[in-house]
Amino acid sequence: MAPRIVCLGIESTAHTIGAGIVDEKCGILANEKHMHTTAKGGLIPRELADHHARHLPEILRSALLNSGIGWSDIDCIAYSAGPGIGTAMGVGATAARMISLLHNKPIIPVNHSVAHIEIAKKMCNSADPIVLYVSGGNTQIIAYEAGKYRVYGETLDIGIGNLLDSFGRGLGMGFPAGPEIDRLYFEAKGFVELPYSVKGMDLNFSGLLTAAQKRIGKSGNEDLAYSLCHTAFAMVTECCERALAHSGKKELLVTGGVAASRALQEMLAKMCSGRKVELKVCPKEHSQDNGAMIAWTGLLMYKAGRAVNVEKAITEQHFRTDQEKIDWV
Repeated sequence: MAPRIVCLGIESTAHTIGAGIVDEKCGILANEKHMHTTAKGGLIPRELADHHARHLPEILRSALLNSGIGWSDIDCIAYSAGPGIGTAMGVGATAARMISLLHNKPIIPVNHSVAHIEIAKKMCNSADPIVLYVSGGNTQIIAYEAGKYRVYGETLDIGIGNLLDSFGRGLGMGFPAGPEIDRLYFEAKGFVELPYSVKGMDLNFSGLLTAAQKRIGKSGNEDLAYSLCHTAFAMVTECCERALAHSGKKELLVTGGVAASRALQEMLAKMCSGRKVELKVCPKEHSQDNGAMIAWTGLLMYKAGRAVNVEKAITEQHFRTDQEKIDWV
């Protein structure tokens, strides 16, 4: 019987510091995390780095304790190499390099966006889907093709999560604003016309955000939240439907932090039902940033021989989804 492989993964690209431990035979052994939140305003890079450095030691201890294993049982260390916020990523990458050297473990740089896809495929038992990846900094429609996760369409300016959080700040909300905006969506009584901007398979959200911000105080918050979300989600749904029609694929897999939106799920479900396509939504615990997704992707990469020398274990803030060679599918 082949020995099991165990990987420790560290996530630190943005608001969340996380550590996950996965075993290819038993699955997720531990998935500990702590998210930086604010009462008002958004994310400040220096504060993110301080938050991550403060919480990471205890998160690592908890992950080891809850997994029931020790450092000697871990075969490799994975970390988020990008895309993300430089100061935040630096904390996780530095910790991963230190652990790699201290315990003589191979180290694997993981593309954060690819990790969202891989954990969603695992948790939803999905083989060859169109992927809708929606998060704070990213909005992409993706599918595997010829050794890469190809981006069929994407935002040309801001991510859809950024859209929601920026609008929420205008209403006096802290971070994250998405869950509260999703709640307001279902309390609306009217619709406010806002810009709808789809460029082929790509999307623009900044004009929609500006128009909605200018209406604050002139229309009810519930109606504005509904109109902003309905417009943005309709844009995303249109691009997903076009990707499904082009590819002929029969699964739409949704991942990333905004995947938890009930309003988005309902709209996508109607479209998928009409096209006789199966909608699969990654569970919230794993669609949001977490260490287990990094560990799982790191394990796949380790088996494909993708460990690097510690000197090459760096970060890249603009590490695109389609830059990563996918040699484990």
